[in-house]
Amino acid sequence: MINFRKRRPWTAATTARRTLLFLLSFVSALPAICQSKNQHRLLASVGQQSSPQSPQQRRHEQDEQLSTIQKENARRANEQRQLELKRDTDRLLQLTNELKQYVDKTNENILSLEVIKKAEEIERLAKSVKEKMKGHY
Repeated sequence: MINFRKRRPWTAATTARRTLLFLLSFVSALPAICQSKNQHRLLASVGQQSSPQSPQQRRHEQDEQLSTIQKENARRANEQRQLELKRDTDRLLQLTNELKQYVDKTNENILSLEVIKKAEEIERLAKSVKEKMKGHY
């Protein structure tokens, strides 16, 4: 005989986990979906506005439009990367100042756990800044 009372909470928890996992994956994919839809709409609207006489001219105009869209996306990505770099370097400066204050408060026999945590946070942030400066994420 199966005791359904004992199995039911486990099943509900599994269902909740699956639902949460689905929602998280959907939310993380949402910006890419929206950007892709916007690009297709832009290409479609530009394609409908002009009616070139030959397929070669149409293809050439579509290539130019796609190139323009790609350049605009690259420009926006660079602007976003620059903003993130500024924000991260400001945070890095703040963290290093905090680390200096913590170190000034300690002596040669006492090493605070906060000092180690700050140093690790600075290290992670510095690595992130370095990767963003290279153009990688």
